[in-house]
Amino acid sequence: MLHLPELHERPVEDCGEGKFITSGTRMDFPATQPKPPADGKIIYYPPGVKEITDKITNDEVVKRLKMVVKTFMDMDQDSEDEKQQYLPLALHLASEFFLRNPNKDVRLLVACCLADIFRIYAPEAPYTSHDKLKDIFLFITRQLKGLEDTKSPQFNRYFYLLENLAWVKSYNICFELEDCNEIFIQLFRTLFSVINNSHNQKVQMHMLDLMSSIIMEGDGVTQELLDSILINLIPAHKNLNKQAFDLAKVLLKRTVQTIEPCIANFFNQVLVLGKSSVSDLSEHVFDLIQELFAIDPHLLLSVMPQLEFKLKSNDGEERLAVVRLLAKLFGSKDSDLATQNRPLWQCFLGRFNDIHVPVRLESVKFASHCLMNHPDLAKDLTEYLKVRSHDPEEAIRHDVIVTIITAGKRDLSLVNDQLLGFVRERTLDKRWRVRKEAMMGLAQLYKKYCLHAEAGKDAAEKVSWIKDKLLHIYYQNSIDDKLLVEKIFAQYLVPHNLETEERMKCLYYLYASLDPNAVKALNEMWKCQNMLRSHVRELLDLHKQPTSEANSSAMFGKLMTIAKNLPDPGKAQDFVKKFNQVLGDDEKLRSQLELLISPTCSCKQADVCVREIARKLANPKQPTNPFLEMVKFLLERIAPVHIDSEAISALVKLMNKSIEGTADDEEEGVSPDTAIRAGLELLKVLSFTHPTSFHSAETYESLLQCLRMEDDKVAEAAIQIFRNTGHKIETDLPQIRSTLIPILHQKAKRGTPHQAKQAVHCIHAIFSNKEVQLAQIFEPLSRSLNADVPEQLITPLVSLGHISMLAPDQFASPMKSVVANFIVKDLLMNDRSTGEKNGKLWSPDEEVSPEVLAKVQAIKLLVRWLLGMKNNQSKSANSTLRLLSAMLVSEGDLTEQKRISKSDMSRLRLAAGSAIMKLAQEPCYHEIITPEQFQLCALVINDECYQVRQIFAQKLHKALVKLLLPLEYMAIFALCAKDPVKERRAHARQCLLKNISIRREYIKQNPMANEKLLSLLPEYVVPYMIHLLAHDPDFTKPQDVDQLRDIKECLWFMLEVLMTKNENNSHAFMKKMAENIKLTRDAQSPDEPKANEKLYTVCDVALCVINSKSALCNADSPKDPVLPTKFFTQPEKDFSNDRNYITEETRVLLLTGKPKPTGVLGAVNKPLSATGRRPYIRSTGSETGSNISVNSELSSPAGNRSREQSSDISETGVSENDENPVRIISVTPAKTEPVKNKEIHSDQATQGNISTERGKKRTAVAAGSENIHQKTEEKKADESGPPAPPKPRRGRPPKSESQGTTVKNDETNKPSGRGRKRAAVSQESSGGLEAGNAKAPKQQDIAKKAAPAQRQIDLQR
Repeated sequence: MLHLPELHERPVEDCGEGKFITSGTRMDFPATQPKPPADGKIIYYPPGVKEITDKITNDEVVKRLKMVVKTFMDMDQDSEDEKQQYLPLALHLASEFFLRNPNKDVRLLVACCLADIFRIYAPEAPYTSHDKLKDIFLFITRQLKGLEDTKSPQFNRYFYLLENLAWVKSYNICFELEDCNEIFIQLFRTLFSVINNSHNQKVQMHMLDLMSSIIMEGDGVTQELLDSILINLIPAHKNLNKQAFDLAKVLLKRTVQTIEPCIANFFNQVLVLGKSSVSDLSEHVFDLIQELFAIDPHLLLSVMPQLEFKLKSNDGEERLAVVRLLAKLFGSKDSDLATQNRPLWQCFLGRFNDIHVPVRLESVKFASHCLMNHPDLAKDLTEYLKVRSHDPEEAIRHDVIVTIITAGKRDLSLVNDQLLGFVRERTLDKRWRVRKEAMMGLAQLYKKYCLHAEAGKDAAEKVSWIKDKLLHIYYQNSIDDKLLVEKIFAQYLVPHNLETEERMKCLYYLYASLDPNAVKALNEMWKCQNMLRSHVRELLDLHKQPTSEANSSAMFGKLMTIAKNLPDPGKAQDFVKKFNQVLGDDEKLRSQLELLISPTCSCKQADVCVREIARKLANPKQPTNPFLEMVKFLLERIAPVHIDSEAISALVKLMNKSIEGTADDEEEGVSPDTAIRAGLELLKVLSFTHPTSFHSAETYESLLQCLRMEDDKVAEAAIQIFRNTGHKIETDLPQIRSTLIPILHQKAKRGTPHQAKQAVHCIHAIFSNKEVQLAQIFEPLSRSLNADVPEQLITPLVSLGHISMLAPDQFASPMKSVVANFIVKDLLMNDRSTGEKNGKLWSPDEEVSPEVLAKVQAIKLLVRWLLGMKNNQSKSANSTLRLLSAMLVSEGDLTEQKRISKSDMSRLRLAAGSAIMKLAQEPCYHEIITPEQFQLCALVINDECYQVRQIFAQKLHKALVKLLLPLEYMAIFALCAKDPVKERRAHARQCLLKNISIRREYIKQNPMANEKLLSLLPEYVVPYMIHLLAHDPDFTKPQDVDQLRDIKECLWFMLEVLMTKNENNSHAFMKKMAENIKLTRDAQSPDEPKANEKLYTVCDVALCVINSKSALCNADSPKDPVLPTKFFTQPEKDFSNDRNYITEETRVLLLTGKPKPTGVLGAVNKPLSATGRRPYIRSTGSETGSNISVNSELSSPAGNRSREQSSDISETGVSENDENPVRIISVTPAKTEPVKNKEIHSDQATQGNISTERGKKRTAVAAGSENIHQKTEEKKADESGPPAPPKPRRGRPPKSESQGTTVKNDETNKPSGRGRKRAAVSQESSGGLEAGNAKAPKQQDIAKKAAPAQRQIDLQR
């Protein structure tokens, strides 16, 4: 800043105490005549300066004062004569005339004079009166306000004044005054108020010098003075005057040692003592602490312990304020407070578990900044975030996700796997908002680090699981979840806005790297979108038809179906109706929609159509348009944004590169073989949803190349693609046709069974002369069948079966002779090879003998042949059903020559049961299936082999859920209550829930269904179930409590699901059905008193359960139920049945029964099963270490006719599918040798359990595993020396002690006279052994599990 022209620049010397500014050269003027003032002292003015009085004008006063200023400016401390001479003038300038002069120029000049006077006369001021000194300094302070305007012509004088005061430290004189604080406060406020952004650094420096000297050289800083500094730090003032904030900041940094105790005292008064009146800034303490910490943490050395005290306050709002403050202090980038003050950090972390919700919320929000700025604290935060991720408050769980994802997006290394795991868990949160945040957050991480690879391969590997997890969520029932997964897939996993080649490359390698469940979910997603497209297409077709009542009804049903595929189906219905009206009125909109869903629509066209439709429906006056949002949801689901002809072509090219070895497979983390196979599977799925997009010579040429590859799966998928997409090959691409036909013929004759099936179906689907083509395959195959070479028989049988099913008119008759002469007589009724007696009940596919595989295919051929004919005129179906029943009765060994192995018998039992179930799907064959055959089929679900039960249940569910099977087959699931494996029971229950839900929904959506209620209404399963249970081979004694408990368990297994809701008074309806059955007879054996007694007993058990579980069942039934005449006779007019078939005591035992004494291997950990089951243990003379088949048979007749009870298997490594039945009469825990820890494994999911036989034979499972080879066992036996004690067998206990006797082994192989072996209900482990590859528990756990456990009955299972 420049000085005024008349002011000399003076060199600055040391401005320490006692040293002042000295002038350069000095001009001497002869003094004017002295003027005596009023008090008698003579005032000497500088040369040329006349007397300054109130008699002259202001301009003259200013003119004369300027000369006085110049004189004082030029004087120094050493001019003693002049000092003495001008002393009266100095005193005169402090008079009221000058100090209160209204002219600001006069005041400024006087202030400059006074400043110089203090400099010249230092260290003693010429003014001795304290009051006068106070007035002078307050006067000077007021003049400093002129610094504010830097553009003022007088600014240089103001700057001179400030500079002089700062260098000389003139204000230090005020320390001697009693009320100096008033002066200092005024000075500080003035300086902070005038500082602004037009001041240069010199102004700020002088202000700092002036204020810091007062702070550091005084006796302390009063609260008022401290407030004048701190007030500039609070946000309101900070925003108003940034320069004042900066000035205060630098001042505090400069004076930290002096001012810290004063700051500590202030916060102590406010925070600890609660004296908010000590300062007007008390309400801003937390803002001040934050700012002071940012300025210099040393300012708060004594304050931090006070904050720890405040964190434990009883006032939630106060804790919240402290948490907010500390969050900023700990989270700021350069803060090391957490490491410097561990007690405060730990205390702060405790607030994550605060009872006050806002405090927990604030703590969680802090974590994001902390993770980003202080990665070293992530370990401390992880445990607390884990707890908060399960917080009962939705907002907190939501913010935990936001915290982790925000940090992860900044830098993935900031979040560990555990933190990402918390987000993963929350994708299944019960609240939609939380699930959505978790899913979107993970999707963003995946796109950033996997798709764009922003942090390298390691980061991509760290989050590679995200794609699978997100797709798994498509399995959730909520439509919102499904829609979000679709959105994520289109925007993050495979962004639809990428160029076609890049998009398809992304999809190609994504599909190749997904886990099997994610692949299924993705396939299901495309299937659902395709289904919705077809619904919209059908809706548009209805618009083209003339208006009619039937048309309107069909349109309404279609609209309801579409609404179910949108969020909030209730609201969606109204919007879809509105959209339908718009479609009816706007032909252009319809044409746009038709183009969008047409098979030939490209991705770019789809994008244009969606925008165009949205534009037409948009309403500018309505910024938030829920109707438009719903339509957009619909359009996004049906628009083909990923796949079109160009995309399929790009996919095929990628696959060709993989085949040629020129692709980036290895770089993308997949092997070429995996990429090729996955690529074909992807194309196969897309061939179902986008068949038109495949129609090009280039695509088909590539597929032909795949057909020639050695990989069977690849060739199979290629055939299926041709089958799905090749309808125009014959007419449009003759060259492809001529190449394809011989390949299909070859695959049908000598390919794998799957290839043969697809080849036959492909020929049937795409060629017009299919009869000729199929005949060319049928005739040579039917002539060349040879049962002596079974391995060459499987593919021909598959081809012949499918040919006869697809073209029954042409091939049904020729096939009859093949069936009679070869299939039944030569193949099924002969055992040419002897099976391996390895003690297993199931073997992997590759270990099954070719002869058995051929027999399984033969059974399937019979079924396909019958399904093709769809009539029973030749009575072939009756013969086939008798054959299948015989196979079930003989347990799979149709010839009963004992040459077939147990695992092969399991395969054949499964094939026979599945075959009956398949035939039942055709109405003409369902009618001729007798109740006995139905019961044999049903008992397969209780087979002794786990895999048989598992696969049969899956097939049963699949057919029921598609409404292909009659309702009576749903009753089979009731038998699953006896399954020994918890997972199988849980699966059966889920199947029931799904089936019942689908049937009820179908009835609601289809008004015509009311005419078929007998076959659709889920409650009508009750009579079928009662009849099935009455004919359970284990139910031999109607009064036996243990057997009745089994019946009750099975009944409740079904009834619990049916009685979840009392829809249309269904409880009373089911009760009425049970009562009506007691008025009929068993149609299967109407004249057998025992059969009818068993039927009525089951009815009474059912009534007992219904009455105990529902108070609503006593209401009047809405309608009289109809009973199936196939199972029950018509009620007789005079027949009444008031008898109670179960006693009151039995009734009480069934509902509240106390557990019976339990042996050492009693039912542990199964509070939900029927009570009172006693364990039993078998022994055998042979060494239990080997897998040689040894069967034991129970001696008592009761044991031969009933299925034994058992407890669930405990964790002792017992594999259900072993065949060494071991029985020990009695055993105590001390004598029981724990079963060695063995690994249980099979190709299917296997659970540890054991089995007993249906009918006469009971086969148990020894401790051991089905895939422990015999050689290994023998070796172990040799090494162990003496034979090990017999291993315990867990199973359904005998009904009496007499059943516990051992029978001779020579009786074990007697054929069973009735039914199938039934798996025993056994005790599963508390955690359940993993189905696929589980290990048995350690020995020390066995003793714990073996202790008798109290049992509780609970019908709510």
